[in-house]
Amino acid sequence: MEKFILIVHLLTALSIIGLILVQQGKGAEAGASFGSGASQTVFGSAGGWGFFTKATAIMATVFFVTSFTLAVMAKDNARVGDKVLPELEAIQQVLQEDMQASDIPAAEDDIPSVPAAEIPESTGTE
Repeated sequence: MEKFILIVHLLTALSIIGLILVQQGKGAEAGASFGSGASQTVFGSAGGWGFFTKATAIMATVFFVTSFTLAVMAKDNARVGDKVLPELEAIQQVLQEDMQASDIPAAEDDIPSVPAAEIPESTGTE
């Protein structure tokens, strides 16, 4: 269901972009963009403003509804993660109880020590 809503959301966003790009600015004639040069003959005598305005409003409403629905779904998925967190803490506590400080080797035993007399001095030229 979430994938379907996401696809609808994406298609709605793309259609809003397309509708906004097709709309003409104030004072521009709708027919002029299609090469006819006649005043508002492409969308009838009323022009295209009613169509574009209504289509943009519908797409914007669908976009807001899908945005809200996706946000609610994400919140519900986050609640599922809260239920898993206490189980992970319990597992961590068991692991810490099993491992004691005596099980960890000392760090200084791993590094061999070299007496200072055996370290050659550098002459500065090579």
